[in-house]
Amino acid sequence: MILGTHAGYILGAYAFTALVIGGLILHAVRDHRAQKRALAGLQDAGGERA
Repeated sequence: MILGTHAGYILGAYAFTALVIGGLILHAVRDHRAQKRALAGLQDAGGERA
C-alpha cells in the first residue's frame, strides 16, 4: 500500500478512529450489562408500575 508523504497522518487517523469506535462498543456493552442487572433487580424486588 502506497500512502505517500502523509502516511503518518493517514495511519494515525485510522488508529484514532478504531480507538474511538472500540471505546463506543465497550461503553455500549458495559451499559447493556448494567441495564440488565438493574432490570433483574427490579424484577426480583417485584417492582410493579401503578
